[in-house]
Amino acid sequence: MIRIAAVGDVHLAPDASGHLRPALDEIGGRADLLLLAGDLTKHGTVEEARVVAREFGGLAVPVVAVLGNHDHHSDLAEELSTVLSDAGITVLEGNSARLDVNGREVGIAGVKGFGGGFAGKCASAFGEREMKAFVGHTAEVSDRLGKALSDLDTDVRIALTHYSPVSDTLRGEPLEIYPFLGSYLLAEAIDNAGADIAFHGHAHAGTEHGMTAGGVRVRNVAQPVIRTAYNIYCLEPAERDRAMR
Repeated sequence: MIRIAAVGDVHLAPDASGHLRPALDEIGGRADLLLLAGDLTKHGTVEEARVVAREFGGLAVPVVAVLGNHDHHSDLAEELSTVLSDAGITVLEGNSARLDVNGREVGIAGVKGFGGGFAGKCASAFGEREMKAFVGHTAEVSDRLGKALSDLDTDVRIALTHYSPVSDTLRGEPLEIYPFLGSYLLAEAIDNAGADIAFHGHAHAGTEHGMTAGGVRVRNVAQPVIRTAYNIYCLEPAERDRAMR
């Protein structure tokens, strides 16, 4: 069994230093790896990234992350990624990481993702150049997620995003903002490439459990949803269609 700890949307600022570390110091006995589903900072500053590095760096398990929209707010995503990488945190954006967990190879493919909406009620790449750019960005990052997943020849494949690939996990959010919370293109990439489970954040008022049209289980691990330092999800590699809490 592979035990995956996951959380997103911790929105750490300088005054939050040390808040999560006591719970994280116990993670080695509970999980095999930790996934961070974006919005690690409040305003995307380097100072805030250093707080994230102190909280999540040097843990007893490997830590793999994607950035979120808050982490991009100050246009310092590259600098934030460097701070986190220097602390031993693997930051993904259109690429993947491979981990040896209990003799099994676990592959994680990650992108931030973007908005656009869901089948039947989504934006299209038509009209003004701004709209085409909006949808085009989602299509581009979704393609990168699909390729990163397809390139993983591992016992377990995990998709990690900030934006949601399904509308299921947005229930509780106002319908009017669904297009800004995720895109069906991410789910299509996951289904076409294949994955055992997908994690995302971003939807603070959403729900935890969802599923893609292709049957991949999706978990919204935004901290306001799971209401804990992290949740743990268990996968049995011998049962590739099974992912359970």
